[in-house]
Amino acid sequence: MFGIGMPEMLLIMAVALIVIGPKKLPDLAKTLGRAFGEFRKATSDLKESVGLNGEISELKNVKKSFDGLNTDIKDSFYAQTESQPSTADKSSGETDDPQAPVDPPTEPSPEEKTMEADDTPDTEKQKSPPPAGDQ
Repeated sequence: MFGIGMPEMLLIMAVALIVIGPKKLPDLAKTLGRAFGEFRKATSDLKESVGLNGEISELKNVKKSFDGLNTDIKDSFYAQTESQPSTADKSSGETDDPQAPVDPPTEPSPEEKTMEADDTPDTEKQKSPPPAGDQ
């Protein structure tokens, strides 16, 4: 322990017996025994708390690893989706990316507006005879 062998221990006990006396020596031994017991308990509690702190720091390291893995997966997923063509209908302006800019719909030209309203081209209107009720 501290380099104290059996002869040194016997010498210390003999001196303690002479100095303290035979009546108080058992009480002193009991008190020292309790003090050493409490000291051992405190040191074991400290070791456990340090061990728990070690486990907590280990869990934090594992969390950091998972966070890094999560970031890597997200980056590779976004890189994959950016490199692949979109399967959505491009003419409707829809894309797979929710953050992609959306082109506003274009207004039809005046000719297209009249075609939609009449459903017949202007050249056919000129060739057709007027309705019977106008004559």
